[in-house]
Amino acid sequence: MEFKPFDNSFIREHKKGGSQTKMTGTKKDLINYRIARAKDTYDDALILAEREKWNSSINRLYYAAYYAVMALLLHSELNPTTHTGTKSNFSEYFIKTGKIDKEYGKVYSQLFTWRQKGDYDDLFDFEKDKVVPYFEPVNQLISTIADIIQK
Repeated sequence: MEFKPFDNSFIREHKKGGSQTKMTGTKKDLINYRIARAKDTYDDALILAEREKWNSSINRLYYAAYYAVMALLLHSELNPTTHTGTKSNFSEYFIKTGKIDKEYGKVYSQLFTWRQKGDYDDLFDFEKDKVVPYFEPVNQLISTIADIIQK
């Protein structure tokens, strides 16, 4: 599997002096942070996949998409407070309206379901053939959202 990691220098700049630095700043700062976090989390998924940690890879792929979607929603003055609310807002305001391709909505929805299954169901393990096909769509979703936000 050969995917190129994102440049995550923005997120590294905000990790000063420990793992729990609280950020303050503008809405734009928070949006940029969430995009950077999406890219960083995507890179974590790549590392986990290289070690064949498929449940953890699904978790990280979901969160990479989640952080990007949250950046998009914040950019659009939407602020859901739950993961279900995030999924609903993304679908209603971006997928159903055609602003973002419906295939990305399907990918996000599937990752949402699988992340819960992988995290909470006993005796359930993902296999490589289920996980690997999600890397490219998540990569593209993050890039698509970053492009929308930059306009």
